[in-house]
Amino acid sequence: MPFPRDLPGRPEERVVRQLAAALLFEGIVEPAAAGVDGGERRLVWRSGGREFRCLASAGPFGRPRIRPGSVEMRGEDGNWRAATLDRMVAGLNAPEPHLAGLLAELERTVSLCRWNAANLPATPRRGLSFPDLECRLEEGHPYHPCFKARLGFDEADHAAFGPEVGQRFQLVWLLVARSCLHLAIPGEEEEFWQSELGPAAWAEIERRREELNLPATDYCLLPLHPWQWWDLREGEGASWLRPWLADGRAVCLGPLGDHYRASQSVRTVMNADDPRKADVKLALNIVNTASRRIIDPHSVCTGPAISEWLTAVVAGDTDFSDRYPLTLLPEYVGIIADRDGPLAGQMAALWRRSVQSTLGEGESAIPFNMLMVTEADGSAFAAPWIERYGLLPWLDRLLEVAVLPVWHLLVRHGIAVEAHGQNMVLVHRDGWPVRLILRDFHDSVEYTPDFVADPGLLPDFPNLHPAYRDAPPDRYYWAGGIDALRELAMDTLFVFNLTDVSDLLALKHGLPEPEFWRRVHDLLEAHASRHGLEERHRRVGHAAPEILTESLLRGKLLCAREEIHHTVPNIFARFALEGSR
Repeated sequence: MPFPRDLPGRPEERVVRQLAAALLFEGIVEPAAAGVDGGERRLVWRSGGREFRCLASAGPFGRPRIRPGSVEMRGEDGNWRAATLDRMVAGLNAPEPHLAGLLAELERTVSLCRWNAANLPATPRRGLSFPDLECRLEEGHPYHPCFKARLGFDEADHAAFGPEVGQRFQLVWLLVARSCLHLAIPGEEEEFWQSELGPAAWAEIERRREELNLPATDYCLLPLHPWQWWDLREGEGASWLRPWLADGRAVCLGPLGDHYRASQSVRTVMNADDPRKADVKLALNIVNTASRRIIDPHSVCTGPAISEWLTAVVAGDTDFSDRYPLTLLPEYVGIIADRDGPLAGQMAALWRRSVQSTLGEGESAIPFNMLMVTEADGSAFAAPWIERYGLLPWLDRLLEVAVLPVWHLLVRHGIAVEAHGQNMVLVHRDGWPVRLILRDFHDSVEYTPDFVADPGLLPDFPNLHPAYRDAPPDRYYWAGGIDALRELAMDTLFVFNLTDVSDLLALKHGLPEPEFWRRVHDLLEAHASRHGLEERHRRVGHAAPEILTESLLRGKLLCAREEIHHTVPNIFARFALEGSR
């Protein structure tokens, strides 16, 4: 089921359109305007000696709104025809291997979209439980053109482990020598394992451990995704893991315990037998969307410390319970093998509280990015709620619930989180928004020492990982300036998140996008006034004329190890200027 601009049954058109939008948005190609057609400009650009064009308007923050079916290329005969991925990629300014890799991901995205259309029924999603929605949210990233690449999976792997398919599977469990592990397990370790695994699985592991003469004092459990176990045994990582299996540093116990299903992120799995038990984030050596989905080694044992910090901040501010209801899903245990060796990031796991465990009587939850999509009949997923409560009352409540907790955490406490659509969960009662859930903190939180409100609560980063001790700002969690906090918060919450909600409401419910964003601006201004935070609000500078945003496609083209950014116009500057007049 599509985003509102998608043409049913034409996944290649969507990928071409998102590729063109990213090329234009990030300035990778330089277009010239060639006339106006019904409020849209015809943009023309040259790449690799070939001419391309599309019809587009500029959305908030300069996000291109490209008319479906309008991305074309001029043929050698001079006629215009639908642009193709290979031609669009061939002319880009990047090393040939990088272009080949990008094209492979784009083509794989089209292929898996077609597989889904041929093999999965387009049944209604309204009313499904949160875990079912996580599986059924098949649309992928609304901006990145490689939104379903999953390089490394073949079709059989996709059928077994793709979230859209919803298959159940067990994790593969290893006993790994403690000398090869780093662990962050608050409390009693055995108590954690018994609670996590349950009596039957724990008894089986203890029996196997005794048979193998591998005492708990010397060996610790570590789960692997079944595909990752195959890859490390037979695929790219085999040369690294086989010596461990040969000399006894690792011993495989096989599939054990509860069954899991993949969430929309693919590598985080949800407990299918008991949805209130923890989600587990696992290393997965596939390339999906923007990166290879292993887990940053430094972040695994830091995750629980960051979760403790954020939990203390939220618990210490009654506004997070009274005014801006916010629930965090802490990552409370982390385990990694060979943290500083060749397997670093390939054998790691983080346990995170599940959404289902937080829901009270009468509450339901949806992934926030469900608000960007439509159902098979073409109506917005949220259409029944909008019709029940009225567009503007429902939208105002949605913005209060979704925006203000993130903004209060930034302006009041000096902490920026990566609040994109996948990391946010909306809790509602019969469609009326009631609170926000945030998740996935281990590698996506930033602060600055001179802006964080309570430095005494910060984790002891230098003692969590050696890499932190002499690291410069902007490499890990501490930023070099407030501008970096503004970028993370606005990039994820606004530029690559709410812009897609405002687009849907404009197309499906007739709400002009400037009206949507004026309401957001007024909300932020009112927040600062209400709490006497005008000075800190000004320092964040949400209404600067231009802001930086991450160049997701350029970073992929260059295989960049650090983030790359570009400047975009800030829609809030317009409202601030009007207000000052």
